[in-house]
Amino acid sequence: MATSIALPSQEAHNPFANIVRFIPGVLLLAVIGFAGKLLEQSINGYAKAHHLVIPNVEYVLWAIAIGLLISNTLTIPKVFLPGIATYEFWLKAGIVLLGARFVVGDVLKLGGISIGLVVLEISGSLILMTLLGRLFKLRPKLTTLLAVGSAVCGVSAIIAAKGAIDADDEDSSFAIAAILALGAIALVTFPLIGHALHLSDNAYGLWSGLAVDNTAEATAAGALFSDAAGKVAVLAKTTRNATIGFVVLGYAIYWASRGQAEKVKNKGAFLWNKFPKFVLGFLVISLLVSVHVFNKEQVGALANLSRWAFLLTFAGVGLRTNFREMSKQGLRPFIVGALGEVLIAGLTLGLVVGANALWKL
Repeated sequence: MATSIALPSQEAHNPFANIVRFIPGVLLLAVIGFAGKLLEQSINGYAKAHHLVIPNVEYVLWAIAIGLLISNTLTIPKVFLPGIATYEFWLKAGIVLLGARFVVGDVLKLGGISIGLVVLEISGSLILMTLLGRLFKLRPKLTTLLAVGSAVCGVSAIIAAKGAIDADDEDSSFAIAAILALGAIALVTFPLIGHALHLSDNAYGLWSGLAVDNTAEATAAGALFSDAAGKVAVLAKTTRNATIGFVVLGYAIYWASRGQAEKVKNKGAFLWNKFPKFVLGFLVISLLVSVHVFNKEQVGALANLSRWAFLLTFAGVGLRTNFREMSKQGLRPFIVGALGEVLIAGLTLGLVVGANALWKL
């Protein structure tokens, strides 16, 4: 009995043991991502060799599809779970490295347009989700979590808001399940709509970055359309992510004023704590590339590393999406979320089409 208690303590103080526990899951992400890339190359190669005309299904969708197949048909052993959870780290690393593919001028040019559209998207999303939550008589804090998740950055915003407004675990589980399910649907519907409307890479990427909630799904939805659209989607989504502290702070103050959350004592520290630091990393890399700190080969290597990081991310998106678990959460949050997301998608699409007509995105 003494031995069983001592072992976890030794592992907790052993950095090597902490690192080792991530290896199985990370290897699984790599295998799935590589399999997705291999499937894309093999199918395209076969079609070219036999003169067949078939749609080009990107590795992004193959990696997600393989992950979905595994997570929804098999029970994933616990040994893989810590490594699978690192998909968010790879996502952030990929976004930071993606800064190598933007010079500061590109960031400022699109950023100026994006900031205006982000303000409109966030305002519209918060209003729509709040009205729908009240219409369907959802619990007020569940409505807040759905509103924050749809307006800013999905699951990350829900988790940040949960602690700030003292929401129940059940409410956060409902909101997260709804956002994840709707993100999975966006991966299929957004590229189809984008192609049907003949959107440009920039316009579609901006739309994905504004309308898709989770950063991973927004990045994937953009990449499924084209590599260029994926870059723009990341930039637009990163602009949204940067507002998370301000939105969560506003709701924290609101619920505290009603005596249902802890008061915010230091607003500056609160904002810095909630601010997504990978946004700064993206900007730093972009700045270094703009002032030619890296040569052409090094910039290419950084961009290639970002693609490998995203490969692990997309595999994780599939593996962490379990429709059976989502179905247990109840229908009303999904109905509210689905109606809200359709309205938000329509609103942001209209904003992007209008901006494209004015500024030729």
